[in-house]
Amino acid sequence: MSIKVFVDGQEGTTGLQIHELLARRADVDVLRIAPELRKDSGERARLLNAADVAFLCLPDAAAREAVALVTNPRTCVIDASTAHRTDPAWAFGLPELAPDQRERLRATKRISNPGCHSTAFILLVRPLIDAELLDRDMRLSAASITGFSGGGRKMIEQYQAQPQPEQLAAPRPYGLALTHKHVPEMQVQSALRTRPIFMPIVANFYKGLAVSVPLHLSALKRPVDPRQLHDALAQRYANERFVKVMPFADASLLDAGYFDVQACNDTNRCELFVFANADQAILMARLDNLGKGASGAAVQSMNVHLGLDEGAGLLA
Repeated sequence: MSIKVFVDGQEGTTGLQIHELLARRADVDVLRIAPELRKDSGERARLLNAADVAFLCLPDAAAREAVALVTNPRTCVIDASTAHRTDPAWAFGLPELAPDQRERLRATKRISNPGCHSTAFILLVRPLIDAELLDRDMRLSAASITGFSGGGRKMIEQYQAQPQPEQLAAPRPYGLALTHKHVPEMQVQSALRTRPIFMPIVANFYKGLAVSVPLHLSALKRPVDPRQLHDALAQRYANERFVKVMPFADASLLDAGYFDVQACNDTNRCELFVFANADQAILMARLDNLGKGASGAAVQSMNVHLGLDEGAGLLA
């Protein structure tokens, strides 16, 4: 019997990518809403409640409204907005988060899909806190460089306009009010007590993302060799299909000393790195912001919830 799936918000970047991933599969029946009824709450409610899995690719307020329309207890809702990512009643849709996370995803009908920046940050930081190499009171900072597709349709249109506006040619830091929407989940899901400082940068390429977290090893509460950071990550993700810990401080992973932000594009893979000298380290993670950072992660959580092959329809 095929799995009935409905994507509420199917015309957005994440929704379109979910459709593309599911189109590869013979076990999924995608329910589609007529274009003229996309804002009809009655028709949306019918499709939401007819689905085994409903993906919400909507702004936060609209996502909350969609959840209120779901009355079928068998419908699993996977919300790609930020509305429920720190809500303890919702399972965080990152199977690699903790040893018991897959069981949580199987047991629930409410899953919050992580943000792209936060996925990379959490995969780097959470294992080091769990291993007590980083303290929960650490005052961390992070920077992320990402392709413009993460900004949605309006930003994509701006960057793809011909001629392209001159100011878009160079990378553009943003989130400088220190209120980026991913920061709450970065703190909560990493088990940090202190909100990290986070600066994202959008650049003139379509997709790909890299987050970096710098560390002064002397600021840690106990002596830590940088290889311990790498080994803790390697141990935590040793059996993971989609999270790969790359060799420690290996210059051959770079292109003439430069880091390739786009090397995980078109996959559901996240690669983790530790670069270090005797007293400093830089933790780095890269992923496809539309893959493991969005649509791929949502489909991965669906697979886990339904007890299917976790990688069905996804590329490692």
